[in-house]
Amino acid sequence: MTPFRATNVVLTENEARVLGSLVEKDITTPDYYPLTLNALVNACNQKSNREPVMNLNEEMVRQALHSLNEKGLSGTASAADSRVPKFEHRMQEAFNFTRRETAVMCVLMLRGPQTPGELRGRTERMHRFEDLTDVQSTLQKLMTRETEPLVKVLPRQPGTKEARYAHLLSGDKPEWDAPPAPIESRTENSADGERLAALEEEVAGLKRDMAELKQELAGFREQFE
Repeated sequence: MTPFRATNVVLTENEARVLGSLVEKDITTPDYYPLTLNALVNACNQKSNREPVMNLNEEMVRQALHSLNEKGLSGTASAADSRVPKFEHRMQEAFNFTRRETAVMCVLMLRGPQTPGELRGRTERMHRFEDLTDVQSTLQKLMTRETEPLVKVLPRQPGTKEARYAHLLSGDKPEWDAPPAPIESRTENSADGERLAALEEEVAGLKRDMAELKQELAGFREQFE
């Protein structure tokens, strides 16, 4: 099966959240999938396993579903026993992902850029990766797809051992490639140092005041002994 994807299709933040939520619930709670509009709104606005936490209303989710349907990424599920419309994703039809690729893309859509270690832990309910090599191999395949790359590696942040990876379904973001600003970092560190020094000096002053009060109290007591 040849994966289909319309060219120059870029998901909005809302569309990525809706699509990621549908994929997640399909795998983790299959008994309650496809999702009603209300259930999908709740899934999008979860406070756990979401970064950032969002507050989408029904109309915003409905608009995202309409756009995703036009892009071939979601649609209404056909269920004769359902009294209300239910919605499903079409990721498999669009990209022909493996289970591990689906899990990685889902977490990247729901939680933003992640390290391989974070991805391994956060995909556990969708696919169990044996080790980090397994995760990195999956990321490499997503980065080198024949049609177009769906993942990119980001510059390593100062003080971190692992690079982060981001999905490209919402396009590339210039800030991902922006180099760290060492001058500003040093300024921030200097400001932090000054604040710490001021606090230490204040504490030392309070200790001196306390010692003086103790001496005065001792002298006051001596007057009555």
